[in-house]
Amino acid sequence: MILNYDVIVVGGGHAGCEAASAAARLGAQTLLVTMDMNKIAQMSCNPAVGGIAKGQIVREIDALGGQMGLVTDATAIQFRMLNCGKGPAVWSPRAQCDREKFIWKWREQLDHTDNLDIWQDQADELVVENGEAVGVKTIWGVEIRAKCVVVTAGTFLNGLMHMGRKQVPGGRCAEPAVYHFTESITRHGIRADRMKTGTPVRIDRRSVHFEDMEEQPGEDRPYMFSYVGGSRRLKQLPCWTCNTNAEVHRVLREGLDDSPLYNGQIQSIGPRYCPSIETKLVTFPDREQHPLFLEPEGEDTNEMYLNGFSSSMPINVQLAAIQQIKCFRDAKVYRPGYAIEYDFFDPTQLSHSLESKVVKNLFFAGQVNGTTGYEEAGGQGLMAGINAALRAGETAERPFCPFTLGRDEAYIGVLIDDLVTKGVDEPYRMFTSRAEYRILLRQDDADARLTERSYQLGLASRERYDWWLQKKADIERILDFCDNTSVKMADANAALEALGTTPLRFGCKLTELLSRPQLSMQMLTSVVPGLAEVLNAAENRKEEIAEAAEIRIKYKGYIERERIVAEKMHRLENIRIKGRFDYSTLHEISTEGRQKLQRIDPETLAQASRIPGVSPSDINVLLVLLGR
Repeated sequence: MILNYDVIVVGGGHAGCEAASAAARLGAQTLLVTMDMNKIAQMSCNPAVGGIAKGQIVREIDALGGQMGLVTDATAIQFRMLNCGKGPAVWSPRAQCDREKFIWKWREQLDHTDNLDIWQDQADELVVENGEAVGVKTIWGVEIRAKCVVVTAGTFLNGLMHMGRKQVPGGRCAEPAVYHFTESITRHGIRADRMKTGTPVRIDRRSVHFEDMEEQPGEDRPYMFSYVGGSRRLKQLPCWTCNTNAEVHRVLREGLDDSPLYNGQIQSIGPRYCPSIETKLVTFPDREQHPLFLEPEGEDTNEMYLNGFSSSMPINVQLAAIQQIKCFRDAKVYRPGYAIEYDFFDPTQLSHSLESKVVKNLFFAGQVNGTTGYEEAGGQGLMAGINAALRAGETAERPFCPFTLGRDEAYIGVLIDDLVTKGVDEPYRMFTSRAEYRILLRQDDADARLTERSYQLGLASRERYDWWLQKKADIERILDFCDNTSVKMADANAALEALGTTPLRFGCKLTELLSRPQLSMQMLTSVVPGLAEVLNAAENRKEEIAEAAEIRIKYKGYIERERIVAEKMHRLENIRIKGRFDYSTLHEISTEGRQKLQRIDPETLAQASRIPGVSPSDINVLLVLLGR
C-alpha cells in the first residue's frame, strides 16, 4: 500500500501537532503519523504550559497563527503571570492545564483542520532517494510518499527508561520505543547522539495532608495566552508548596548506589536547569531543603504532579523519601518517577528553516533537535511545518524562500539560531537571559512583532489579523491621548502626594507623568479627565491593552536603544557568506575557528560571529577577505 502527500509529519507530540497544523493550513496535503491517536500532544511531564521565557514562546506561536495558546486557554485550571516583581521584559505567563482535556482539545483542532489526515502507525524507515527525503515506511508495511518529511519523534527513538537498576525499553511510561528509524537517518550522514530527561512521582491527592502545605492560588486577572482567546472555561484550582528536609535527604543519599545517574548506568547528559532530586543533593550538599510544588493534573482526577522531585531512584527509595515530608506521611502514588534516554540529531546540521543540510526536504523539530520543553518543541514544530509546506509548494516560477525569524524578532528566532549555530551538549531550555534583545521580545507585544508577517504568509487567519489591527488602534489611541493631554499642578499634586510620588513643579504631558515607576494608568484615572473613558473604549481585553500601552510609555527609551543596537547587528546579518569560502584554506583564522566554520558553514557573518570558538579577530579576517 502506498499513500501520497505533500508533507509527512512523524510524531504527534507538541512539535508534530504544530507542524502538521501549520503545513495543512498553508495548503499542503499533510499526513500526521502517530503511534496513538488518543495521546496527541501528550504532556509527558508536568501538565503546564509557559513559564520563564517559555510563556513568551507560546505567545509567539499564537501570534503566528499556531494552536498551543488557544488549546492552553481552553484547558487551563490555573493561570499566573511570573516575574511581575521585575521589569516587563521578563514577565512570563504560565498555566496549569487539565492533561486529558488538553489532549482532546488538540485532537479537536486537528480533526477540524482542512488538508490534514492522521495515520495511526509507527514510522520504521526514512526513504531517501538521490539525497532527498521522499517518504517513510511503517512497521505495518505501508509506504507513504511525500515531497517533504518532518521528524518530531520526541523521546521515542531508541528510548530506554530507568528506575533504579531496572531498565525498560520505551519512549514514555507504558509506550514502546521506536527502533531502526534513527539508523535509517544516520546512514545518510546525519549525526546522532543520546540525551536524558526524567519525570517525577504522581501522588493521589486523597492521601495528602493539605493542612501541612502552603496554598498557591492562581490569578483572577483576565490574562490569556491567545490574543484572540475568550474567557477561562474550567474550574480554577490551586497548587501547593512544601519543602524537603534532612530526613528526605538521608533516605535519598542512602539509595544513591542504586541511582542510574551515579552507578554508571546512564551515560548521557540530562537537563542542567531541571535536575533530578538526587542531582540536587549531590550538586548542593549543604542545602538543608529544596522547594516542591504539588500541582493538579486535571479538574476531575485525584492525580497530582510533584514538581521538583524528578527522580530515577528505585521505587521504594522514592516512596520512603517522600513519606518523610509531613504532608506526605501517608502518601500513595500512582506511579514513581523515572529517567529516559533517547536519540537526538545534531542541530548544527540544520539550516534556520530547520531543513537538513545533508538530506534535502527533511526537517527536524522538537526534542530530536536536543531541546526540552513543550513550548520549545511547539515553536520549532510551527517553523518546520511552515517551511516544509513552502518547500513542498516550490516551483520553477516560485522557488523556495524559507520563513525564518531573527533574534530581535522572536524567542523562537533565538532558539533556532542557538541550535543551528552553537549546537547542544545538554537538553536546551529557553531563558530570558539567552535573548540579547529581550526588551523587544516581551510577552505583551508578540502580535505586534509577528502577526503581520504570518498573515502575509497565509498562516494567521483574517480573524486573528483583524484582532491585531483593532488592538493596535486601541493602543495608539491611548498613546495619542497621553502624548497630547496636559496635566496641571493644581489638578494633580494633591493626588500625587497621596500616591506617594513627588508633586509637580510645573505642568507636563501625561506621558511624562506615566514615566514615573510609582504611577500607573489605573492610578491616574481619577486625576486625569478623560483617561478612564479612553481606556474603556477598547473593544476587547481592556486591561491587557492598557498595560501594553503603559509598557511602551514607561520603557520607551530602553526599547528605542535596544532597537538601535539590533539594527546595527542587522548589517552583519545582511552580509551572506555561505558557500563563499573554503575555510580549511584560511590559515589567517585560528585552527578552532576554521574547524567550527567548516562544520557549520554559517549563512551570514552575524551567524559566524555567534559560533563558539570563532573570535572577533576571525570575523575581521573574513571582513577583509570579503573586501578583496
